[in-house]
Amino acid sequence: MATRLRPPAATLFGRRRTVTMTHRRSHATTFSSVDPAEVSHFDGLASDWWDPHGSSRLLHLMNPLRHDFIRACVGDAVPPAGLDYLDMGCGGGIFAETAARLPTTRHVTAMDPTPSVVAAAREHARKDPSLRGRLDYRVGSVVEAVQGMDRGSDGGGGYDVVTLFEVLEHVDQPASFLHQLRPLVRPGGWLVVSTMARTWTSWLTTKLAAEYVLRVVPVGTHDWSRYINHDELSRFLLGAGWEDPRVMGVAYLPVIGWRELQGGQSLGNYFLAVRRR
Repeated sequence: MATRLRPPAATLFGRRRTVTMTHRRSHATTFSSVDPAEVSHFDGLASDWWDPHGSSRLLHLMNPLRHDFIRACVGDAVPPAGLDYLDMGCGGGIFAETAARLPTTRHVTAMDPTPSVVAAAREHARKDPSLRGRLDYRVGSVVEAVQGMDRGSDGGGGYDVVTLFEVLEHVDQPASFLHQLRPLVRPGGWLVVSTMARTWTSWLTTKLAAEYVLRVVPVGTHDWSRYINHDELSRFLLGAGWEDPRVMGVAYLPVIGWRELQGGQSLGNYFLAVRRR
């Protein structure tokens, strides 16, 4: 176990991720970001996704902060008809369901590449009749989302808010993935990301403590080498033409739960949002 838990040198990760997070557009419309190993991993978690004490417990607890962050970004700029959301990598629908119930929401489209997880999300949503017509689950990746937009199935023109919650650290080639997402956001709309900084603190908390000591997250959920520091992500997105970056560090405190943490984006978990020009 000691070998598996030893974090490689951070400089190697920094060099690897810096190379990966470059503006290479040649594969932006054809590259599939789905990692079969990640799909297989989350397939095994589908059965207890909606158990607030199960493997997704920390996601249930984090969900209110997601809404708080989006609300702060959007402010009063809510269209008269309401916001259209695209929740990429939606998992079992923890965020998508709650977003669909908001009075400021018109519609939520939620996508995930794992069929069993989407099936669990659909089954849970059927328990609430008020979600009919407001929430649509689809099996697919960002490639299918773009193709759907080209066919007009998104209602035309993309979405007001596109969310990537705990997704970037699970995809191959995040730069290509982010390039593909850009046309899915309407001009003036927001891309909202939550992920983890690649630091010793995050390795200790998300790998050693969460997976091996406290066992609050299934072993193998995280790969520290895929974490992206907030300054790397922000620099990449601004270079790709996004604007108005917002960032909020968050931390999980046992017994208390998730809280905003000033400067936490340099330690571990954080939210980052940018607006499309």
